[in-house]
Parts: sequence; C-alpha cells; structure tokens
Amino acid sequence: MAVTLEQARRVGYTCLKALLRFAFMVANNLVAIPSYVLYLIMLQPLRILDSKSFWYIEGVLFKWLLAMVASWGWWAGYTVVEWGDDVKAVSEDEAMVLVNHQATGDVCTLMMCLQDKGTVVRQMMWLMDHIFKYTNFGIVSLIHGDFFIRQGRTHRDQQLVLLKDHLEKYYRSRNRKWIVLFPEGGFLRKRRETSQAFAKKNNLPFLKHVTLPRLGATQVILKTLVAPQENGTPSGGDTRRKESKSKGLQWVIDTTIAYPKAEPIDIQTWILGYRQPTVTHVHYRIFPVKDVPAEPEALTNWLYQRFIEKEDLLTHFYETGAFPPPQGQTKAISREMTLSNLWLVAIQSFAFLSGGMWYCLFQYLYHCLF
Repeated sequence: MAVTLEQARRVGYTCLKALLRFAFMVANNLVAIPSYVLYLIMLQPLRILDSKSFWYIEGVLFKWLLAMVASWGWWAGYTVVEWGDDVKAVSEDEAMVLVNHQATGDVCTLMMCLQDKGTVVRQMMWLMDHIFKYTNFGIVSLIHGDFFIRQGRTHRDQQLVLLKDHLEKYYRSRNRKWIVLFPEGGFLRKRRETSQAFAKKNNLPFLKHVTLPRLGATQVILKTLVAPQENGTPSGGDTRRKESKSKGLQWVIDTTIAYPKAEPIDIQTWILGYRQPTVTHVHYRIFPVKDVPAEPEALTNWLYQRFIEKEDLLTHFYETGAFPPPQGQTKAISREMTLSNLWLVAIQSFAFLSGGMWYCLFQYLYHCLF
C-alpha cells in the first residue's frame, strides 16, 4: 500500500517529537540526578548534626525528581483517573501499597498519581527488581533507601532476610511512611502462564488479567512494621518505633492499575511519547491492617483474595470502560488527577539551573587548582 504525503508527514512529526523528547529526557537526567547527589554530598554535615532535617530535604528533592519523570508523561497526554477510596485521607499514616504489575510504565504512573497525595512521595520506600539498580535512577533509589530484590527461588530466602534487615535499618530512621511493592513478582505477560499452571494444579481460580501473588515480601513487611498490639505478633525495630513514637503500619492500600484495551504503557512510550494521549485508570481500596491476618496460611488466602478481586475489577473495566461501584452503591465515582504545569516547569527550571550552577562551580575550582 502506497504511503500518502499526509501519512509520511505524520510519521515524520512523530519521529521528530520522539527524538526531541528523548534529547530533553537525557538532558534532564544529566542535570537533575548529579545535582541531587551533589546537594546531598554538600549536606553531609547536616546529616550528622540533624538527621531528621537531612532526610526531610532529601525527601523533597526525591519528590521533585519523581515529578520530573511524571512530567514526561503528563506533557505527552498520559493522564490518570482515580477510582475507589480516597487515599489522601491516609496520606499521613503508614501504609503498604499492593499494586498489580503489567509493564515498566506502572512505576511511572504511580510516580504521577501519588504526587498530589501530601508527603507520600518524599516519605515512601519502593521495592523493585534488582535490575533497576543499574539504571540511570539507580543511584537515586540507593541513596533514598529503596530495596532492590532479586527474583528467583534460589535467592528467595536470603532476599527476605535482607529485606527485614533493610526495613529495620532504614524505614523509620528515615521517617518513611508508605512502602510500595508488586506482589506478583514480575510483569503479567511473563508470569501469567506459570501462574495459571500453578492455579490449575492447586485448584485455584484461573486469572487472566493478574497473576497469583507471592507471600514472602508482604509477610516480612507486616511482621517488621506492624505494631505488636495491632496484629498480636512481635515486630522488628521496636527501639526505633519508641524513638519515633510511630503507630506502626496502619493500612494496606490495594491498588489496581488498568489501561484502556489492556494495552499497558512501557517506559519507552512514556519517554518518547509516540502513543496517542491515554488515560490510565487507578483503583484504590483501603484495608485497616488490623483486619489483615498474620498467620502465613490465612495471609496467603487473604492476599489471593485481593488479586481475585483485582481480576474482577479489571474484567469489569475492560468490558465497560469503568470500574464497578463500591458494594452498596449504584454508581462509581471517578476523580481526575491533575498536576500543575507551572509547578512542573518550576521544578524543571530548578534542575537545569542547579546543573548550570554545579558546572560553573567545578569550572571555577578547576581553574583555581590548575
């Protein structure tokens, strides 16, 4: 089939736009990430004198970095509509966020839709695959105190021990409040077949839109971060809890991400913006942690039930274009999540000005020394 002039122009425009966006993203990373690292190096004396203030500043810079990532999608027309419970109501409490995982764009979507949830972004900890340690954002996550987990049966037991130690060492000492994890342990397309085979073997529901979750990390987080009086079991980090007067983990936020036509957005699309503007839908359901069972078998069943519910939510969404109304209600209410373009421009401007400042400073030092 012959390509018309109009089609050629459209393809050319899309390629040019993608190239310019990629160039901007590279420049953005080259100034923002080194600036984040250098600011924190300069603030090391404050870390010794007033650790709380240091991690407050680090959290603000971390939130701005995530806002920059969110801006790449926002300006390409990749927006978010939210459904279900309003998580702003628990934004100042400690919470564990359970998210279904379809593509690399899931993380970007969360970076965007949590920006307007108070202090959540600057006080959150992420659990992510260890491969992300070697990306451009790896150094930022290492400094912030996120946990990189290795997948696979051979690493599983050791990783859970390391996770427990990591939480006890960093979670409350850095005043973290939300912890985000993907219990499926990988992307839907990679795990679906294995999960369905396991479900068939163990007489569990057949799932198409999610996979059966893994218990390990969820159990470690609950055991380590939930206050003893809430689940009746000892938890780690008691000394730090007393020092910070923390109430412990109070909520579990079951988060379901849905893409139109079940076509997830990956990080390449988020960066290059070659896909047409897309609305991603995010559904929240909040559970008090006291209602979450502590025993492994009961917790496994509880976690399976959450993902069975996710399957029902996504099935309804793909059939109707909307999530179902909450039980007892006749209509589901959606909320359009918005970001301020002025705020995003201000943050980007600060990043580039910081990059220029550090460049001039190093040029000056170089000339002074040599």
